[in-house]
Amino acid sequence: MVTSQGLGFVATVRPDGTPSLSPKGTTEIWDDDHLVFLDLHSPGTVANLAHNPAVEINVVDPVRRKGYRFRGLGEVHTEGELYERIVERFRQRRGTRPDRVRSAVLVRVLETSRLISPAYEGGASEAEIAAKWRARLTAEEA
Repeated sequence: MVTSQGLGFVATVRPDGTPSLSPKGTTEIWDDDHLVFLDLHSPGTVANLAHNPAVEINVVDPVRRKGYRFRGLGEVHTEGELYERIVERFRQRRGTRPDRVRSAVLVRVLETSRLISPAYEGGASEAEIAAKWRARLTAEEA
């Protein structure tokens, strides 16, 4: 799911305790225990993580209306061997220019849970839900 979507909605906590949500199109699986995303233009997210490392990332297939919630702790990297490995991986896999990367955020996942739309509660199949949302998304593009 994470690999196919590539977009995570990252929730952090501002210093005043209010939530902040930001989409990250660089969300990837790093290893069995971590997700990673790049800070290409995320000064608010990075500042929030410096104050409080609590983070939640939601990755959802907008057509199937299913996904995953990853709760964990974010760690911001701006230099060093791990930072260089992360940046190099994105350069190789996605063609990300290293000069665009301000920092890399490694998230240690503490809890994972499924997200499923209430649209399924009425007994609709995944195919029915997907057809409905695919039609809606296609109509919005027209």
